[in-house]
Amino acid sequence: MLPLALPFPTIDPVLIELGPFAIRWYSLAYIGGLVLGWIYMKRLVANKSLWPGTPATDPQKVDDLLLWVALGVILGGRFGYVLFYNLPYFLDHPAEILAVWQGGMSFHGGFLGVLVALIGFCRIHGLSLLSMFDLAAATVPIGLFFGRLANFINAELFGRVSDVPWAMVFPGGGPEPRHPSQLYEAFLEGLVLFVVLRFLTHHRRKLGAPGFVAGCFAIGYGLSRVLVEFFRMPDSHLGYYAGVFTMGMFLSVPMIVAGLALVVNARRQSP
Repeated sequence: MLPLALPFPTIDPVLIELGPFAIRWYSLAYIGGLVLGWIYMKRLVANKSLWPGTPATDPQKVDDLLLWVALGVILGGRFGYVLFYNLPYFLDHPAEILAVWQGGMSFHGGFLGVLVALIGFCRIHGLSLLSMFDLAAATVPIGLFFGRLANFINAELFGRVSDVPWAMVFPGGGPEPRHPSQLYEAFLEGLVLFVVLRFLTHHRRKLGAPGFVAGCFAIGYGLSRVLVEFFRMPDSHLGYYAGVFTMGMFLSVPMIVAGLALVVNARRQSP
C-alpha cells in the first residue's frame, strides 16, 4: 500500500437493522433521489416565470408521475443491468433477475425505463413529451448524486489502481489504492450537471425550448460517464474492449448523439 493512500471510511451499508428488516443507504439513496426530484419538479412547474407560456403540466399531475418514474427507474435499472452487463449469468439463474436487493442496477437501463414511463404518461394525459423530458432531466442529477454516494458507501464500482494522493484502498479491491471514482461521478453527474441544468432553466429560460434541457442532460451525462470510465474499473466479467473501451462508454455514446439531436431540434423550433 502506498504511504499516501487514504483509508476507506468504513460505513455500514445497513443504516438500521431490526431482525429480518433492514434499511440500507442504497435504498435511501433511491428514495431520497425520487422524493427530492419530485419536490424540485413541482417547484419548476409552479414557477411560471420559467415558462414563456403555460407550464408543461400542473403540480397534481407531477404527483401522479412520481409512481411512473419510480417504476421506470427500478424496473428499467434492473433489466438494463441484466441485459447489458450480465445476461448469460441471469439466463442460467432466472430466479435472481428480480433480486434487486442483491445489487446490480444500470443507469442506462433506468434511463430507458423512465423514457418509457414518460411516453406512456404523456399519451394518457395528453402532455408534451419533450417538455416532460426536460422536467425529468432537470431533476435526474439529484438522484445521481445520492446514488453515487451510496455506491461509495457500499465500496462498489471503485476505480482503477492509482498513485494520486486521494487514492483509497477499498474493501474487496485488493491491497492497491484506487481512484474513488464513485465520488468523481457524484461530482460530475450530480453537482456539476445539476448546476448546468439549473442555469439553463432559471437563467436562460430553456424550458421554453422543448427538448433543449433534456438534450443538454444527455450530452452532459454521456460525456461525464465516458470521462470517468477512464478511471473506473469495468465489471470483472466484462473487462475492456480493445484494451481501452468499456460497456459504460458504449452505452453513453448513443446518449450523446441523441442529446445533440434534441438540442439542434429545439434550436430550430424555438423562435
